Amino acid sequence: MFNIQTHMDYEGQHKAEKFSRFIITLFGIVGLIWGAIIQQFSQTVYILGAGFILASIITIPPWPLYRRHPLNWQKPRNIEPPASSGDEGKKKKK
Repeated sequence: MFNIQTHMDYEGQHKAEKFSRFIITLFGIVGLIWGAIIQQFSQTVYILGAGFILASIITIPPWPLYRRHPLNWQKPRNIEPPASSGDEGKKKKK
C-alpha cells in the first residue's frame, strides 16, 4: 500500500551522526554564551533542547539524503537438499 523506506545505509548513518553532533554542539555553545550574557541558565537549557529537537527531526527519519549508497547484496545460492531415496535406507547387509 505505502512504499515508505525505513532504512539508512552505512554512509547515511555516518552523515546523520555527524549532523546530530554538529547541531547539538553548535546549539550548546550558543546557548552557553547566551545564557552567560543574560545570566539565565534556563535559557541555555532551552536553546540546547531546541538543538536536540532540531537534530532529532533532521537525523532520525530515514530521509533520501541518508539512502544514496545502498548495499549490493549477493544473490542467494540455490542449495539443493541431498536426494533421498527410500531404497537406500532399506538395503540389507549381506
